[in-house]
Amino acid sequence: MSTSTRDQLSAELAMGTVMLKVGDMKKMSAYYQQALGLEILSEGAAGTGLGRRGLELVHLSDGKGLNLPARGEAGLFHTALLFDSQSDLAATVLAAAQFDGSLFTGSSDHLVSEAFYFNDPEGNGIELYWDRPRDTWSWNGDTVAMDTIYLDPNEYLNKHVNEAAVRGLSTANAGIGHVHLQVGDVATAEKFYVDTLGFAKTTSFHGQALFVSAGGYHHHMAMNVWNSRGAGPRKDTLGLGEVVITVPNNDEVGALADRLNVAGVANHHTGAELRFDDPWANKIRVAVG
Repeated sequence: MSTSTRDQLSAELAMGTVMLKVGDMKKMSAYYQQALGLEILSEGAAGTGLGRRGLELVHLSDGKGLNLPARGEAGLFHTALLFDSQSDLAATVLAAAQFDGSLFTGSSDHLVSEAFYFNDPEGNGIELYWDRPRDTWSWNGDTVAMDTIYLDPNEYLNKHVNEAAVRGLSTANAGIGHVHLQVGDVATAEKFYVDTLGFAKTTSFHGQALFVSAGGYHHHMAMNVWNSRGAGPRKDTLGLGEVVITVPNNDEVGALADRLNVAGVANHHTGAELRFDDPWANKIRVAVG
């Protein structure tokens, strides 16, 4: 792949709203509000937008009549919400655990971050995490050191939860730090997300998972085959509707459109945004943000 700037995604790239198709709007909206401290920012025929401090993080659209995806299908592995502080993270983890502790699925120290995992009521994965300072991340060339080390959730909450963070649950800053997908194979994912889209590969695990980013982040997106090896294109199901990626200007959108055209990837380019599918029919939208 060429290493020209035009072939790389902007270092100012950020992850935008994750759109989910849901079967029970009332139940799912209640979960994201009460368990994760998100506020309703918009409601209408197009669905319900939820976020913090005016920033939409999750958009729920009506998928009534659609089936839940099978465990081995391609699609969403988790949406990862990033918090500014350990206390803000801990307050949200506490709220999620109190809402329904059975939806908690684990916690890990990843060296670059501290993370807690849940499922929402329709089985969509959620990661809640805090990043360690960038100057503490360990790089070997272009590869960042990451690991999965047990993180005791009770010890973490005892150490970091405080009254101010609990009171400020819905007003504390949070964003979409990364989006992790289930795919059919990692080699195809790398060819698409790195060689065609222009992400940088930051690490991988034995042909099972790939992590990619822009601007030296540990990862903005990841793809794995832990449940989905060999999966083909997605059916129209509940779960992931669309992943939004933001870039700083129209030139970035246009450069990506050119790369997609050269690679023969069907896309719809309006000038300010670009829509396309990955090899597993996961829908991606890149827009100026």
